Amino acid sequence: MTSRELMVAFWTIFIKEIRRFSRIWVQTLLPPAITMTLYFVIFGNLIGNRIGDMGGFTYIQFIVPGLIMMSVITNSYGNVVSSFFGTKFQGHIEELLVSPVPNWVILSGYVLGGVARGLAVGLIVTLLSLFFTKLHVHHIGITVLVVFLTAFLFSLGGFVNAVFAHTFDDISIVPTFVLTPLTYLGGVFYSITLLPPFWQAASQANPILYMINAFRFGILGVSDINVGTAIGIILLFSVALFVYCLHLLKSGKGIRN
Repeated sequence: MTSRELMVAFWTIFIKEIRRFSRIWVQTLLPPAITMTLYFVIFGNLIGNRIGDMGGFTYIQFIVPGLIMMSVITNSYGNVVSSFFGTKFQGHIEELLVSPVPNWVILSGYVLGGVARGLAVGLIVTLLSLFFTKLHVHHIGITVLVVFLTAFLFSLGGFVNAVFAHTFDDISIVPTFVLTPLTYLGGVFYSITLLPPFWQAASQANPILYMINAFRFGILGVSDINVGTAIGIILLFSVALFVYCLHLLKSGKGIRN
């Protein structure tokens, strides 16, 4: 295929993904906005006033970056897992597999569609947070880089989940039993410096801790983790997972009968 044909193929998949979640915005964009607003009201204003400052900021300022990142993670993951599994379930995948479109173009189209939804929800949550507190971005470059890489990484994770899923129940197992607990224990609502030494060390095995703290550094300028290390880990996981996804597409595991 020529470079122009590759671009048309990628753009077709990418725009299809954006139109998909935009068309059903009541199911994709509105629920996280309502959920995060409740978090801001309950944890930020009602309970936060009793907790006091954390890391030199009010409690609501401290949790806002974590809540934004939690929205980005769940929505970028959920978009790709539901969309690609739907493609398998409805048999559209066969048309893609017999076409001359390279696997990396197919993967990029779906993954960047998930990134677009994650960033769209992250932007909505950020705008809503401004009704409850003031935010001053400490380092715009780190903020944008970390949120993009995180959305990219979890979109890839959603793709892997979709490849191995056999039923609609399978696409909810990982988000329910793995993603949600790791996100809640990843420092969204607290600094790990408050934990005993054993649990501080145990928390550092949670990859989401690095993403939330790197993003918090970008916005507030504070982090429990070295930011360079955090970005390096996110990049490493992203590259490894991208290569693994290409391997899955090439082998046809979970896709071809």
